[in-house]
Amino acid sequence: MDLNSIDFIVFLAYTLGIVLFGVSFSFKKRTSSDYTTGGGRLPSWAIGMSIFATFVSSISFLALPGNAYLSNWNGFVFSLSIPLAAIVAVIFFVPLYRKLQSESAYYYLEQRFGLWARVYCSIFYLLTQLARMGTILYLLALPLNALFGWSIPLIIIITGVCVIIYSTLGGIEAVIWTDAIQGVLLIIGALACLVVIFYSMPEGPLQVFQIANNADKFSLGSFDFNFAESTFWLTLVYGLFINLQNFGIDQSYIQRYLAAKTLKDAKKSTLLGSLLYIPASLLFFLIGTALFSYYQAMPDLFPGHLQGAKNADKIFPYFIVTALPMGITGLLIASIFAAGMSTISTGINSSATVILSDHYKRYIQKDLPQKKAMRILYMSSICVGVLGIIIGLALNGVKSALDAWWALASIFSGGILGLFLLGFISARVKSQSAAIGVICGVLVISWMSLSPFVFTGSWSGLRSPFHANLTIVLGTITVLFVGFITSFFIDKKVNNAKTVSESTD
Repeated sequence: MDLNSIDFIVFLAYTLGIVLFGVSFSFKKRTSSDYTTGGGRLPSWAIGMSIFATFVSSISFLALPGNAYLSNWNGFVFSLSIPLAAIVAVIFFVPLYRKLQSESAYYYLEQRFGLWARVYCSIFYLLTQLARMGTILYLLALPLNALFGWSIPLIIIITGVCVIIYSTLGGIEAVIWTDAIQGVLLIIGALACLVVIFYSMPEGPLQVFQIANNADKFSLGSFDFNFAESTFWLTLVYGLFINLQNFGIDQSYIQRYLAAKTLKDAKKSTLLGSLLYIPASLLFFLIGTALFSYYQAMPDLFPGHLQGAKNADKIFPYFIVTALPMGITGLLIASIFAAGMSTISTGINSSATVILSDHYKRYIQKDLPQKKAMRILYMSSICVGVLGIIIGLALNGVKSALDAWWALASIFSGGILGLFLLGFISARVKSQSAAIGVICGVLVISWMSLSPFVFTGSWSGLRSPFHANLTIVLGTITVLFVGFITSFFIDKKVNNAKTVSESTD
C-alpha cells in the first residue's frame, strides 16, 4: 500500500466519522431553541473547546506557520490580545446577553437604536460569514489537491456537502461537540508535525532554535509607534479590536454564551476558549519557525517553485505532503480539515439563526410553530452552505484568496463593533447620531481597504498611509467619535423640540 493509500484511509475515516457523529444528534427531539443554543444545557468545557476551534480556522492553520516562516513572531502578539478582550467580555458582554435571553446578537442593537441597526448588522454579518466560508472551503481544497491530485472544485463541493449535512441535521449541539473533537485532533496533528521537524534536523532539535535565533525569527516586532508598519503595538491594538468584535457582536459567540447552563459556566467557557488559543498559536508559529530552520539546514529539500513571499502559505502544506511519514500526512490533512470544518459549521448554524430570528420572525411571522421554525432553520442552513460552496468555487483561481477575504471582511463588518460600543458605553447617543457615525466609519473603512487597488498612478497620493491592520481600529474610532460628537447637537435638538412640544401642549 503506497503513501497516498494510507493517508487517504486516515483522512476518509476521520471525515466519515465526524459526519456520522454530527448526524447522530439529529435523532433527538428538539425545538428551535435546542437547535440554536442547545437548550442552554451544554457543559462549559465543550463550549470552550468549540470557541477555541472556531478561532483556529484553516486560515490560521496555514497562514500562521507561513507568516512565521517568512518573517518573525509579530503575528503572535495578536494572540496576546485575546485574553484582554475575553476579560472585557466576561465582565460586560456575557452578562448582557445572558440577561437579554435573545438568541440574536442584534436584538440588543434594535433596543438601543431601532430596527435599522439590527437589519444593518445582521445582513453584514451574513455577508461576512459567506465570504469566510467560501475562503475556507477554497483553502481546504489546496492541500488535498496537492496530496491526492483531486480537482479543486470537486473537493470544495464534497467538503461543503459534508459540513452542510452534519451541521444542518445536528444543530448547535453537533457543531459544539464536533468542534471539541476537532480541537483535540488539531493540536495532536500540529504536535506530531513539530516532533517530526525537530527530530529530522541534522544536528538535533536544538539546531532549530540556533538557526532561528541567528535570523532573529523570534522577534515580536518593533516597539516603535509607527502607523505604517506592523509593529508590536499596532498588532496588539488590532488584535484587541478584532477580538472585542468577536466576543461582543459575533452571532456565533453569543449563541455559545446562551448554550451554557449558567452565567458562571458561560464565563468559564469564554475564558477557556480564549486561553487555549495562546498555546495553540504559539505552536503554529513554532512550526513556521522550525520549517525555516529545517530548510536552511537542508536547502536541497526546498522546492525552487516556492521561492518568494507570495508562496509562504504553501510551505507548510508542501512539507506535510513530502516530508511526513505514512499516516501522519493524512492526520495533518485531517487536522486542517478539522480547523476548517469547525469554522464552516459554526458559520452555517449562526447564519441560519440570524435568518430565523432577525429576518423571518421580524418581517414574516413572529410566533412560529416549532415545526415551521425547524423547517426554516433547516432550509436556511442548506441555502447558506450552498452559497458558501458557490463562493468557494468563485475564488478558485483568484490571485490571493486571503487578500480577497481580508478586503471583504473589513468592508462587510465595517462599523458593527463601533455601533455596539456606542450603544454599550453611552446611553445618551440616539439613533440618528449612531447612523451618522456608522456611515462615516464605513466610508473610512472602505477608503482604507480599497484605496490601494483604486488609486494608482497619478492618483496614488490618495491611498491610505496607514497599515491595513488599522482599518477596523480607525473605522471603530470614527464611529465612536462621530456618534458622540453629533449626539451633542442632533439629539440635543430632538430633546429640545420634545420639551417645547410638551410645554405647548
